[in-house]
Amino acid sequence: MTDAPSTALRGALIVTQDDSRRVYRGDLLLRGGKIEEVAPAIKARADTEIDAHRFLIAPGFLNTHTHIANALLKGAADDRDFPKFLEKMFAVDAKRTEVDIEAGALLGAAEMLLGGTTGFLDMYYGEDAVARACERTGIRGFLGWTVLDPEITTQKGIPLDNAAGFIRRWKGQGRISPLVALQGVYACKDETWLKGKELAEKEKVLLHYHLSETRGEVQDNEKKRGKRPPEWLDSLGFLGRHQVAAHGVWLTNREIELLSRKSVAVAHCPSSNMKLASGGGGICPVTELRESGATVSLGTDSSTSNNGLSMLREMHLTALVHKQQRHDPESLPAPVVLDMATRDAARALGRERDLGVLAPGFQADLVLYDLSHPSLLPTRADNAVSNLVYSAQDDAVHTVLVQGEKVVESRRLLKVDWAKEAPEIERAALHLLSER
Repeated sequence: MTDAPSTALRGALIVTQDDSRRVYRGDLLLRGGKIEEVAPAIKARADTEIDAHRFLIAPGFLNTHTHIANALLKGAADDRDFPKFLEKMFAVDAKRTEVDIEAGALLGAAEMLLGGTTGFLDMYYGEDAVARACERTGIRGFLGWTVLDPEITTQKGIPLDNAAGFIRRWKGQGRISPLVALQGVYACKDETWLKGKELAEKEKVLLHYHLSETRGEVQDNEKKRGKRPPEWLDSLGFLGRHQVAAHGVWLTNREIELLSRKSVAVAHCPSSNMKLASGGGGICPVTELRESGATVSLGTDSSTSNNGLSMLREMHLTALVHKQQRHDPESLPAPVVLDMATRDAARALGRERDLGVLAPGFQADLVLYDLSHPSLLPTRADNAVSNLVYSAQDDAVHTVLVQGEKVVESRRLLKVDWAKEAPEIERAALHLLSER
């Protein structure tokens, strides 16, 4: 590590997201893909010296729920109720190949990197193609192969076996973290849930799943199994640590306490839930979950139910919608929302010791924002966090580093030739959405 080349970023406005949430003008010293030092002034000289006075530097966002390959399908199922939306998506899923899954994942990764997202938690099948797209762009991928009951899947083979094979192929491979992703109570029997957990525990990987997204999901589970989804999963002995449940819109106080007690993290996806009219104003009870001690992070969900993968936009909406819903302008202030997109997201992913914070020993996953961009002018230490949450636009992102590697510079993707890739991605979308 000590022999690795070093880079110093000097004089930036730094949003550390450390335990004290310090924001100040200072320097960062990077070496070997990690942050070696962060301070108002670092005396040591580096192999590469960069004047960063014109930038705000913050940790990269972690998007904790998406289906990245669906970036190819923007606008494909808009303005439909949830059953009709799923009907359309399942029809498309049945046609997909690894080629267009990779094309969609490449598109989604590009969009996220250009918006300051350095890592994401995914749920889909064909995740080998998604992993390749991550490698090609440089983004960090927490990739869950979707597991559901074999008799209702469009996958070839048995989903659980597919997930196990994917984990074996990619575990320990660079920035890829494979995991198990269970579709939801409406698509998984008892045996599927328990075998999914068994696989995750055996491989020591995360579990990710949809939970209590719609009122219909909850009511159907009560009719079928006599319990609401969280209580039923707990009765199976399923709920526990190292799990991220997406949505959590329809939760009772008892279920909130249960998820907190079982250390289940919840990924809040307001754009998607409101667009699909999931109910309750599309609102996961974030305040109540946080007060109970649960970890709550943010996710964009799919481009088919959000139409974008911008975490800046998701933060902005999160802060506003909870104030409106609770009739309280002090609800979910900007620092809390930024936590949800960075350090709390890292905790949800089990990576709170090396992601989501700019501090010594952490991965150098960071974003440089152009302070002269109209959406950030003027920005000072006292309003930097508010400007990130309420004002910043994606095109304020200038440069992005993942594990110390520059993957975006001057709003240009460095690892892929986008002028070459874009036409291929468009052709894949047209083929996938054709009626033939």
